[in-house]
Amino acid sequence: MTTFAPAPPEPLPADLFDPRALPSPMPIKLGDKWAWFVLRCLEPGPRRFSELRVPLHWVTPKVLTATLRSLERDGLLTRTEFEENPPRVVYELTPLGRSMFGPMNAVCAWAGDNLAPLLAARAAHGGAEDRDGPDPV
Repeated sequence: MTTFAPAPPEPLPADLFDPRALPSPMPIKLGDKWAWFVLRCLEPGPRRFSELRVPLHWVTPKVLTATLRSLERDGLLTRTEFEENPPRVVYELTPLGRSMFGPMNAVCAWAGDNLAPLLAARAAHGGAEDRDGPDPV
């Protein structure tokens, strides 16, 4: 009896991720480790920086500031500065930012449905984890 191996897939092209072929500007960088956490913190309503620091206490102020600036640049939140003494700054989701919750909820539901096999795979791999905060998945 002769068995035939399936044909190998086509080789991946070297320019698969060529910056000239990707949308410009690049879509939101959801790979930013803290972006989803910030969006979730802003889901109930506007927050000050110090309010965001409470649940995100393991994120340095510098990294949180960079994440907020990135989300603002991508149009997902607004930064409003009030002329008060002391100055007050509030971050709030835009409609575009709120539109992220559909896809985010789908990914979270998938992760919830597959948590046991994900944790089993991590354990089988030796339990190596990222130690600087919770895993976004």
